[in-house]
Amino acid sequence: MTHRILLVVPTLGTRNDLLEASLRSIRSQSTPAEVVIVSPPNPAIRAFADSVSAQWVEDPKEGLAAAINAGARGAQGQFDYLSWLGDDDLLTADSLAHTSHALDESPTAVLAYGPCIYIDAAGTNLWTNSAQPWVVPVLSWGPQLVPQPGMLVRSTTWNEVGGLDESYSMAFDFDLLLRLKKRGHFVRVDQPVSCFRWHADSLTVDDRTRNLRESERAKRAALSPSLRRIAWLWEPPVRWATRLAASRVQARARRAVTGNAS
Repeated sequence: MTHRILLVVPTLGTRNDLLEASLRSIRSQSTPAEVVIVSPPNPAIRAFADSVSAQWVEDPKEGLAAAINAGARGAQGQFDYLSWLGDDDLLTADSLAHTSHALDESPTAVLAYGPCIYIDAAGTNLWTNSAQPWVVPVLSWGPQLVPQPGMLVRSTTWNEVGGLDESYSMAFDFDLLLRLKKRGHFVRVDQPVSCFRWHADSLTVDDRTRNLRESERAKRAALSPSLRRIAWLWEPPVRWATRLAASRVQARARRAVTGNAS
């Protein structure tokens, strides 16, 4: 079967139940996709990849961005659209049909995205990032609110920008969005296209600090030299708002875990 869509699934192979759920969400799509699983050498993961008709690529062990790039480069075949999905995240029903149709209908668009449902470790809905159209214009100076899970990138544009910048350990998706935004416009679909699994202990203070620093570096790189000189004016309030939003979702996730356990 010829597939027009490539999805890269990076994994360390340490949470196989979630990986299987992630792959089921891809394989149940009405619009098929070629899947590449990227992992360290692991006979069990390679056997699992064979069992779900997925390609397997060895993780170069140079960070998550490098693993995703390796999967995109190592895929056999030609694809119109591509993206990646975390091994604990899910696509919603007909996600790929909605995003690929949006790109088919808008040949000058470089990316399609849609709302994302945040779920906890047990799969309980926490809240939905509705990803309204205004989240794209604020990318250059504000927070990153375009959901990565479920988004689909035009392959030609991915190749033009060189894929992910491997110098980022966390904000590589934000950096990619900023570079893609310079190449063309994004299209939004109304339906939720993904579920992002928010673990109650997934983001430490150090992680948030590193992510914010990398995000600010990506934003500065995307600004004109004149705006870059005054970025300090809006960076502190954006940093505060981002920390506040992350803390609130973290608290909601912990309350959900406590409620499920009682």
